[in-house]
Amino acid sequence: MRCPRVLIAGTSSGCGKTTAVCALFSILKRRGVHASALKCGPDYIDPLFHRAVLGVPSANLDPFFCSGELLRSTLAAHAGAVTVIEGVMGYYDGTGDKGTDNSTCTVARATGSPVILVVNARGASASAVAVLDGFLGFEPDSNIRGVLFNGVTGGAYETLKALCRRRYGDAVRSLGYLPKLPEDCLFGSRHLGLVTPEDLPDAAGRLERLGILCEGTLDVEGILALADTAPELMFEAPSLPALPPVTVAVAQDAAFCFVYEDTLALLKALGARVVTFSPLADEAVPEAADGLYLPGGYPELHAGALAQNRRAAGSVRAAVLKGMPTIAECGGFQYLGKSLDGHRMCGVLPHESFHTGHLVRFGYVTLTAKKPGLFGAGGLSLPGHEFHYYDSTANGGGFTARKISGRSWDCAVYTDTLYAGYPHLYLPACVPAAESFLRKCAEFKEKEDADNRSHGH
Repeated sequence: MRCPRVLIAGTSSGCGKTTAVCALFSILKRRGVHASALKCGPDYIDPLFHRAVLGVPSANLDPFFCSGELLRSTLAAHAGAVTVIEGVMGYYDGTGDKGTDNSTCTVARATGSPVILVVNARGASASAVAVLDGFLGFEPDSNIRGVLFNGVTGGAYETLKALCRRRYGDAVRSLGYLPKLPEDCLFGSRHLGLVTPEDLPDAAGRLERLGILCEGTLDVEGILALADTAPELMFEAPSLPALPPVTVAVAQDAAFCFVYEDTLALLKALGARVVTFSPLADEAVPEAADGLYLPGGYPELHAGALAQNRRAAGSVRAAVLKGMPTIAECGGFQYLGKSLDGHRMCGVLPHESFHTGHLVRFGYVTLTAKKPGLFGAGGLSLPGHEFHYYDSTANGGGFTARKISGRSWDCAVYTDTLYAGYPHLYLPACVPAAESFLRKCAEFKEKEDADNRSHGH
């Protein structure tokens, strides 16, 4: 299929990728261009900004989770008139012996996407071009076809543009720059990355001002022309079974906002109805729910409110103890515990969660089930990811988690109806696990319906 697309990568984290992407989206939205967004890697927060600007869901392209085929079919499912993919970390930063496996470069190659590299040129001139030169020569075919310079003036950009023109001709085009931005256009950071749009004052206004400021500094026509050079996207959509209809309740609010859109899309594609509720607003698990999903997020920032909201906590506790199939990842796992930073939580599980002051078990893991459970047979493998500063007194032992380096440990409380642990899961990477979860939901629904009939309800 024809899919105009461009991947905006960076030399490192913090070089200005997200700012460039959000500025571009803001401009395209004001021009009435139907753009769509994707994010390389396992990140949750940057897609929240994409949604804030575009008003449409963003998705993840992660080569650790996905085969090349799944990367391409996911891209195709989210394609717009133009699709902008945001990179993660530095362009070549990844895993494996070479350090480049599962990197943004891997995504660019698997999807055939032309790349624009964001180079922070603050306080530099020709040296910024030298950095670009290093990225172009690091791999035989880098896919880098354009460059954006960050933190420069208009005059400095013209110098850089001329240097690039003399050195690369049309092979690598200078496509604009990001000027020094005022405070009311910037996005703050905290321990897991950017502040989420919900917690950022006047997020919509900041994004609009960002777009207006960059309208005259980004070569939008050049970027769109580069996107139009992307080759046809070849893929095979996965074949999915039709399962009995069930309803899955998903906690979604500022405390529970880290959820992969494609996991929810997969549940829907398999026949589930997805409904949301807010523990932060003291909403109970919806009565229609046959399954429960408690994703991660920032429960630690709202621990006091969650502790006071006994209606929500009580309904979650009752649902889990009744045997409602439940997935609880990271923050959701903490919510099921006895306490979080001393604040009372649901008390379904006995652990206490606390801040450690440092990253804990950070990075990709492969989970192997030690026994049959919610996701199917024992021995099942699931790719996962951890990124948290918290730990708990009892993290479970239903799975063996193994890093690419070979280091391993036990994790997750795992039963026939519950997965609760720190690793986040990307269910499209293991469709049988999602199928098993929904079949368990159907069994729970059937049992509940039978109990209600026997009691004359």
